[in-house]
Amino acid sequence: MGLPAACLFDLDGLLLDTEPLHSQAWLEATAGFGLTLAADQLLALRGRRRLDCAEQVRSWIVQADLAPPSPEALLAARQPISERLMRQVPAIPGAQRLVKRCLAQAIPAALVSSSSAAAVAHKSAPHGWISLLKTRVLGDDPDLAAGKPAPDPYLLAAQRLGVDPSSCWAFEDSLAGARSAHAAGCVVHVLLPADQHLAIGLQADLPDGCTLLQSLDAVKLSKAAGNGSQVG
Repeated sequence: MGLPAACLFDLDGLLLDTEPLHSQAWLEATAGFGLTLAADQLLALRGRRRLDCAEQVRSWIVQADLAPPSPEALLAARQPISERLMRQVPAIPGAQRLVKRCLAQAIPAALVSSSSAAAVAHKSAPHGWISLLKTRVLGDDPDLAAGKPAPDPYLLAAQRLGVDPSSCWAFEDSLAGARSAHAAGCVVHVLLPADQHLAIGLQADLPDGCTLLQSLDAVKLSKAAGNGSQVG
């Protein structure tokens, strides 16, 4: 069936290797409120907007019978930690090549991230190739009714590109992101974490039909690719 109508790219953990840094920022921030987040809790925060994450963390603090701060207080504690950690974020191997191969074949593309516009600018500053993704749906987009795992981000991205979501390939690394893209009707590709324990935990909850990737270099964009990527 040919190439996808569009490629929709997540940012954190998919194009940039930020997820370990996000986890570290949440660990340091919540420690100040008496909570130590477990690995599965950190995994559950991936792919979601900051305020949604703060609400989730606050509920865990309540469940631990600790004095809960407001979501705003949580974010205020986390923000300087995150800014410090995100100054030099490495790219995910193969990310730049995949984006450029997509655009070289005149496939429309968009960035679909839960991060705010300011956060995206901060993290992507050393990576000029991310600016090639002109169409964007970000976490603080005024037209976005709900963030991932709701389908809204991917539906909005497809709308802005003028394509059918079911003809798009969405590239994700988180459960929230995969569920969002799947609910929007996209063909979903999920980059698995290098950590085997995290990869197993993620796979167990993914929607049916996701293509699992060990590397972004495994994606082959070609006219013979059909309705999903060819994985080498």
